[in-house]
Amino acid sequence: MSRTARLRLFLTAAAVLAAALITAATQLPGFGGARHPYGERAVAAGLARQTANIISSVNFDQRAFDTLGEESILFGSVLGAGILLRLARDEHKRRASAEPVLPSTRLFGATLLPVTVLVGGYLVAHGQLSPGGGFQGGVVLATALHLAYVAADYLVLKRIRPLAVLDVADALAAGAYAGLGLLGLVQGTAYLTNTLPLGTFNELSSSGLVAVINAAVGVEVASGVVVLLAHFLDQAVEVVPRRSDR
Repeated sequence: MSRTARLRLFLTAAAVLAAALITAATQLPGFGGARHPYGERAVAAGLARQTANIISSVNFDQRAFDTLGEESILFGSVLGAGILLRLARDEHKRRASAEPVLPSTRLFGATLLPVTVLVGGYLVAHGQLSPGGGFQGGVVLATALHLAYVAADYLVLKRIRPLAVLDVADALAAGAYAGLGLLGLVQGTAYLTNTLPLGTFNELSSSGLVAVINAAVGVEVASGVVVLLAHFLDQAVEVVPRRSDR
C-alpha cells in the first residue's frame, strides 16, 4: 500500500471516528448538572450486589468483561517485554557487583518495605470495601519488593525475588480471571455474571465474584510488574555485549 493510500485510509477512519464521538458527546448530560444517570445506576447496582466500593463494582461486575481486556493488555505487555528483552546472540550476562548504600537509605528501605507490603495487601484484600483494589494494591506490592533494590543492591533483590514462581503466578492469575467468568455460564447466565453468594454488606466476604476477581487481579498485577521490571533491570545491570574474538 502506498503512502498516499495509507493517508487516505487513515483520514477516512479518523473522520468516521470523530463523527461517532461527536454524536455520542452531544447526548451526554451537561457539565455540572444535577442528573447523572450512569453514576446513579452504577451506585444502585453496586449496592444491590453488596459491594461498598462502587468503583470495584463497576470494574469487576458491571463492566467485568472490559476489565478482563485491560488485565490481558498488562499480561500481553509482560509477555512481549520478555520476548523482546531476551538475550541476543551477541549478549551475555555478567554477575552484578554489590553497590555501597548509605546507612540512612538502607534503614529507610528496610523500615518501609514491610509497611509497603502491608499497605499493598490491605488494598488488595479490601478492594471491594474501600478505595483501592487489585490494580492499585498489586502495584504497591511490586513496589515494596523493589525497595530491597533501593535499600541494598540488585543481588539482594534477586535473592528475595522468586522470578520463576512469579512467572507462573502471573499466568495463573490472568487465566483465573477468564476462568471465573465461566461460573456464570455453568449456572445458565451470561459470562462473568456475579453468581456467587453476595455475603454481608461492608464485610470482607461481601460482593460475591467481585472480591474473588479483585484478588486474582492483585496477584496478576503484582507478579506482572515484578517480572516486567526484572527484564528491564537485567538489561540495565547484568546484560552486556559479547566481546568479539577478533
